[in-house]
Amino acid sequence: MAKRIQFHTHGGPEVLEYVDFEPAAPGPKEVLVRNKAIGVNFIETYFRTGLYPTPSMPSGLGNEGAGLVEAVGSEVTHVKVGDRVAYGTGPLGSYADVHLIPEANLAKLPDDISFEQAAAVMLKGLTVQYLFRQTYEIRPEEIILFHAAAGGVGSIACQWANALGVKLIGTVSSAEKAAHAKALGAWEIIDYSKEDVAKRVSELTDGKKVSVVYDGVGKDTWETSLNCLELRGLLVSFGNASGPVSGVNLQILAQKGSLYVTRPTLGSYANTPQALQAMADEVFAMVASGKVKVDNIQQYALKDAGKAQTELSARRTIGSMILVP
Repeated sequence: MAKRIQFHTHGGPEVLEYVDFEPAAPGPKEVLVRNKAIGVNFIETYFRTGLYPTPSMPSGLGNEGAGLVEAVGSEVTHVKVGDRVAYGTGPLGSYADVHLIPEANLAKLPDDISFEQAAAVMLKGLTVQYLFRQTYEIRPEEIILFHAAAGGVGSIACQWANALGVKLIGTVSSAEKAAHAKALGAWEIIDYSKEDVAKRVSELTDGKKVSVVYDGVGKDTWETSLNCLELRGLLVSFGNASGPVSGVNLQILAQKGSLYVTRPTLGSYANTPQALQAMADEVFAMVASGKVKVDNIQQYALKDAGKAQTELSARRTIGSMILVP
């Protein structure tokens, strides 16, 4: 009998249950993965609270993990039993000892990347890859703004931007987080608890502002992000940490300088097995080269998933978190 985290009703971390379950056998194109490490991401709180719907109840939780292939379906050709693999696009249920995954959602994991590193970097690294390399391809010496620069995604973004010669301005909520983001390669840091972000961005750019804002916070930073953009700039809204952006009047984009807004998702980029593996390979190469370091990973036991989510929701975390079965 395996263990997993599940919930019967929406709510806070207290609704999460640590229970026994019997995993199903793989279907023709499915793979059963024995998790060695499991990623913890803010998106999981959206499912737990009901912001994002779940296919059924009770529901598992989590989309990311790394481990060993334990069993394969009859039509699986990409991986075999014993292979090291990682995944970041679900389906829900990675908070478990074992997880049943469509073959198309798995990437092969090279030997020089640990399971812990893969679980900490897979979803976040793929996110930064599509943000920086596909949604808007950032260029050397370009100045950009990235909210929540000390978080899991932000920590990778600071390093990746620095490796590309890009000047990343990061927003954070404390001196400790400012020091963390700065150490990872951020060009400048704005503590939004003490400073006016739009005003400071204008000062740092001699009034020009920035060509692109990457915003994973959502509702609380929506207008600030628009105010930081130069003429015909792009707001990439890729998350809802403070709640979803709603009731948008498109006329505001015209008023603030013919601005562009996009709301991308990883699934729209890693939409084929080939695309997923290519993106993952670039992430793993950045980690293997040392350009993106995945160190000081905060680890919790699988049974303590509620505690991990409490810390995440309170924004007391720095860097990445994982669960260990």
